[in-house]
Amino acid sequence: MNVAAIIPARMGSSRFPGKPLADIHGLAMVGHVYMRTRMCALVSETYVATCDQEICDYLLGVGGRAVMTAASHERCTDRTAEAMLAIERETGRRLDIVVMVQGDEPMVTPEMIEAAVRPMLRDPGIRVVNLMADMATVEEFEDPNEVKVVVGLNDEALYFSREPVPSRKKTASAVPMRKQVCVIPFRRDFLLEFNALPETPLERIESVDMLRILEHGGRVRMVQTPAGTFSVDTPQDLERVRRLMRGDALMARYLPRAASS
Repeated sequence: MNVAAIIPARMGSSRFPGKPLADIHGLAMVGHVYMRTRMCALVSETYVATCDQEICDYLLGVGGRAVMTAASHERCTDRTAEAMLAIERETGRRLDIVVMVQGDEPMVTPEMIEAAVRPMLRDPGIRVVNLMADMATVEEFEDPNEVKVVVGLNDEALYFSREPVPSRKKTASAVPMRKQVCVIPFRRDFLLEFNALPETPLERIESVDMLRILEHGGRVRMVQTPAGTFSVDTPQDLERVRRLMRGDALMARYLPRAASS
């Protein structure tokens, strides 16, 4: 099985411009995502997909791989698919699974990626997987930057929202507060099929790509990760991640001096 990881990243984030190159203990955020992703034994190749030459130059400067893509992409799945096809042309090998790891997930671990890919290796009927994690605080649950997910008894997604769902009105203490973690493996052909589907009303309202699949009648398998992980959407998130990653054992394997600082 040929599994590649592709990390879409661009400088023009509306909430935090330039965040892929924001420094975290001496390495740009996108560099952390790249270094940690390529540690996963199930991933044969790791690339960053970007429309920004400065991100590409940075990755090459730290020994990474990058693919330049069009600047017109509005969705990270489109950027990922363009990079996937470019990688296939360059290598002459067809990919089976593409793991899209968002460039603002600097706390990602190899175990998280492996947990997301394993169900697809066991069951050929699974076409896309999302990781999910529990949220520890109501503040995080109510943060519109965090995408919440509600799942059924079979661990398939029922709905994604930036609002705090399910409701805490009646049984606040028993409500599962789960967030989407943007480690998303696609089967190669399904990624192309997904991008060919028209955008859907709820996808636009919530600004959550996965709703396109649900609104078209498809299924998204969710996999729980016990990892305590945070994405970076704002400068405040960046400060939190810098604090949480201080002394990080995984970081010590690729950035020894910073891990002890």
